[in-house]
Amino acid sequence: MDKNEETLHKLIDKAKQGNQIAFSSLLDYFWNDVYGFQLIRTKNENDAEDITIQTFSKAFDKIHSFDDSYEFKTWLITISKNLHVDLIRKRKRNILESSEGRNNDVVQKALDDAPSAEDSLITEQNLAALLGYIKKLKPHYQEVINLRYFHELSYAEIAEKLGEPINNIKVKLLRAKKLLAEVITNQK
Repeated sequence: MDKNEETLHKLIDKAKQGNQIAFSSLLDYFWNDVYGFQLIRTKNENDAEDITIQTFSKAFDKIHSFDDSYEFKTWLITISKNLHVDLIRKRKRNILESSEGRNNDVVQKALDDAPSAEDSLITEQNLAALLGYIKKLKPHYQEVINLRYFHELSYAEIAEKLGEPINNIKVKLLRAKKLLAEVITNQK
């Protein structure tokens, strides 16, 4: 076992124990591999980035199930490939569902971009509830969610604004979304 493999095994062990720095290091180390893989498959930067983030999120959630007899990169790529397949299936299902029973109502609804008064009210109520959930997070998690989803800044722009490395922003956003999902789930 060479020095890099030994270091990698130590990082994986620390990550299995919940060490956030180890997660961040693994993300830094493998981000380009997974993102590059998805960019070739999807030929779309947004999809590749979204799937890569989901890959690391899922991998970090399931890291305790990682078997050391396999390569970590292979495990990540497999997760990523499965997420991409799921995305394709979901899109196909949505297309099929929207094309079934084509009638004027469906076409009209698709063409009508303006939300109804009821839709606007529901959106406002959902947004207010979401903002309430976000306020329950620690301030640094609130900030990255706000910058990414409400100000629609890229990871690079957020990293520059906060003076942090881009991979820290990615991990922080992953963590923030996971914590936000837990807060929302616990409220229901």
